[in-house]
Amino acid sequence: MKLKGGIIGLGKMGISHAAIVSPHPSVDMVAVCDTSAIVLDVFKKFSRVKLYHDYVKMIEKEDLDFVVIATPTRLHYPMVKHALEKGLNVFCEKPFCMNVKEGMELEELAQKKGLINQVSYHNQFVGTFRELKRLLKTGVIGELVHFTGEAYGNVITSDKGGTWRSDPQEGGGCLLDYASHVINLIQEIIGRPVKADGSVRKNIFSFTVEDAVYSMLILENGLSGVLSVNWCDETYRKMSTTLNVQGKKGKIICDATEIRIYLNESNAKEKLDKGWTIKYITELAIPVDFYLRGEEYSAQIDHFIRCVIDKKQTEINSFEQALYTDKVIELIIEDSKK
Repeated sequence: MKLKGGIIGLGKMGISHAAIVSPHPSVDMVAVCDTSAIVLDVFKKFSRVKLYHDYVKMIEKEDLDFVVIATPTRLHYPMVKHALEKGLNVFCEKPFCMNVKEGMELEELAQKKGLINQVSYHNQFVGTFRELKRLLKTGVIGELVHFTGEAYGNVITSDKGGTWRSDPQEGGGCLLDYASHVINLIQEIIGRPVKADGSVRKNIFSFTVEDAVYSMLILENGLSGVLSVNWCDETYRKMSTTLNVQGKKGKIICDATEIRIYLNESNAKEKLDKGWTIKYITELAIPVDFYLRGEEYSAQIDHFIRCVIDKKQTEINSFEQALYTDKVIELIIEDSKK
């Protein structure tokens, strides 16, 4: 029997998730919800799903197994809470919540209810970053000495506002939108940050939110590294995220397209020569049945659905892990006020 799913929020990410969920062999997407009549009219023309303006009514009337919540961040808390209270498994867009207090309540509720929960930090499903995590676990570059986590893009290139990105109440700002991705990668691949130092949230074009974030992060294992994020860099066509990890035996530079490994000496077990070795995403991508924007978007949905079917909580991007990312964000915010 197929799972019955619903989508709440039909912006760019909601439509992307709907396109992936709809043809999934294990899912019957029965309903979608959005406040825009124009968007719902389009769905009415091209699909047979039930349409709702009110997510509460959709959850009350439809016999759903799970919901995908792809709304502005400020709406995550009430929507996720209502879905959990009604016994639904939840896949939620990132960042998780507007503050740690909200996230803690939702994480505890999900645990209490025994419901599958996942947050859409899709980079965890990018083949190159998964390979980086695997290689670091093998100790291939020895004891780690430093790291940098970077993300650059050209989202904001003038001082005009008017979108959610310029509204802090909507979850706008480079820290929540861009830096959250990098923080999440750092905590799950290298180690969990426990302190932020020298943090700067810099305005470049925006007046109400930061356009760049710089911070030194101290991890629970004592390792330190630098976070550098800027969404006003016109030298980038689109967002580019990179982790650079240095060890006593070499270093690894990883982004979404390739992973570059430099070793001081060859490693026979990993079949890596001395010097540089490059592995490309084409070698490392997770196979998926439906490709949209990147394998990782389908892979994360596949993973969530598999967890719901197996009734086994995810070990990737759970509410607890996403909540920790929110905690690091708050560390940076508080440190930047000093």
